[in-house]
Amino acid sequence: MLNMNKELARLEKEGTPIKVAIVGAGKMGKGLVNQMSRIRGMLPALVINRNAEKAINALLSAGIKKDDMVISNSLKKINFALEKGKYVISEDIDIAAKANEIQVVVDATGVPKVGAKLSMDAIHNGKHIVMLNVEADSVVGPILHRYAKEAGVIYTGTAGDEPGAVMELYDFAVGLGFEVLAIGKGKNNPINLEANPITVYDEALKKKLKPNMLAAFIDGTNTMIEMTCMANATGFVPDIRGGHGIVSNIDDLTSFMRLKEKGGVLNKYEVVDYVRGIAPGVFLIFTTNLEEVHSQLEYLKMGSGPNYVLYRPYHLTSLETPNTIFEACINRRATIAPTEGVIADTVTVAKKNLKAGEKLDGIGGYTVYGSIEEYKVAKNQNLVPIGLIDEDTKVLRDIKKGEFITYDMVELDCNSLIYKLRKLQEDNM
Repeated sequence: MLNMNKELARLEKEGTPIKVAIVGAGKMGKGLVNQMSRIRGMLPALVINRNAEKAINALLSAGIKKDDMVISNSLKKINFALEKGKYVISEDIDIAAKANEIQVVVDATGVPKVGAKLSMDAIHNGKHIVMLNVEADSVVGPILHRYAKEAGVIYTGTAGDEPGAVMELYDFAVGLGFEVLAIGKGKNNPINLEANPITVYDEALKKKLKPNMLAAFIDGTNTMIEMTCMANATGFVPDIRGGHGIVSNIDDLTSFMRLKEKGGVLNKYEVVDYVRGIAPGVFLIFTTNLEEVHSQLEYLKMGSGPNYVLYRPYHLTSLETPNTIFEACINRRATIAPTEGVIADTVTVAKKNLKAGEKLDGIGGYTVYGSIEEYKVAKNQNLVPIGLIDEDTKVLRDIKKGEFITYDMVELDCNSLIYKLRKLQEDNM
């Protein structure tokens, strides 16, 4: 990305900016629209939301005049407006992949089944797809990545989210020849497995978040999903189901994140985990077998070894997504993608006692939460990934609070695209 500024300036000068469709005008989508409005050579040309008013507000908050906007669900009108340089707003998600001028589609919905459809539509229509939707990526990312590669487009997670931020550290360390031992993210609060939209409502209101989004942070599901994406991109696995989740600062991190026989908590290396006390940052633990390199690292105040930590103290979520858009469109590179296949899963756990015949909800709801597990273990135990659970999922037998949910315990929507993609992924990868 060293030449990003110059290349975007060139595109701006030539009148050929990267035109982007952003689907979802919530906190992440709105932030992206605003940030992109200040970038030369890149436009939030098409903003799609179920409620057009939210998309309009996103553009208005970025200083874009209403006279420069066109609101339509007609593909013909939208194509004409985009050609004329207008900002377009639509409530039709299918438009994102079909609009002629659009080069990159950004999924900022956070809804697994929406992400699956949006990705497939983008791939089939020759558009690059940028996923802020880790919820979908953790379930069907590997097969979507394969389809994108076959179609000659880029499927990528985003810079600024923790998985993308970790991948920057990972690429840096591996590229320099270091041995990477562990990767992970910070968490800014203790996990409360009983968190739901009601218990977090007041806090969500203060933070201007949807209650179910905040509930997914607090019950740990979001953290588990992000670690799953890290695992599928690097081949690293959770050391234990759900992760250790130690409490540590950066200075003490290498003391904890080492093997048990060395006084740490780990059973093995090449693992992914989370740590309370270093949020909002991400980390990587590395070592080397070269004495001269150890000597230089100590001289450079990286610690006394043998393990060292790389730490990125921030992640700017969708404000960094333009970096990924540029890399995908201009350099045809992914920021992070599930290139290692299906390494881990975020499996489903009952948040409360569930009765036969009851309907579930999904991520950030009242009925279930997620926990990371190695994929081979999850598959052997027939565990359901939480991204397949939604409001149409029916409980087939009584399930106790804290019980891991298997496929035979629930009735899923087998006709949904995300279910079909998951089945294809399990059968072919």
